[in-house]
Amino acid sequence: MPGLGAEAMIFLYAGLSGLTVLAGYDVLRWFRRIIRHHDFLVGVEDILYSVAVSIYLFRQLYVTTYGSIRWYFIAGILLGMLFWKSVKILLKKMLSNLRKSLEKFKKNR
Repeated sequence: MPGLGAEAMIFLYAGLSGLTVLAGYDVLRWFRRIIRHHDFLVGVEDILYSVAVSIYLFRQLYVTTYGSIRWYFIAGILLGMLFWKSVKILLKKMLSNLRKSLEKFKKNR
């Protein structure tokens, strides 16, 4: 059974894994916005993404916890996803405020 320090590192790796999974899906969504896809291709991409994520998370689970499922690993994945979502919302607000400031500056000039 791993010690507390090892469990903290596993939790950190799990958080990074969750962040990576959600960031990867956002990249896929941005790609779909740039290049329009037929609904069938979107479904195929989603299935392939799900399979890739399953393999990636299984590998991370296997490497970090030697194949045993730990609840803090799953909690770390969820918190990593929540962190990415929060960062994305914050960045959207910052970019929106920057855009408004630039438009205001452009009008006053």
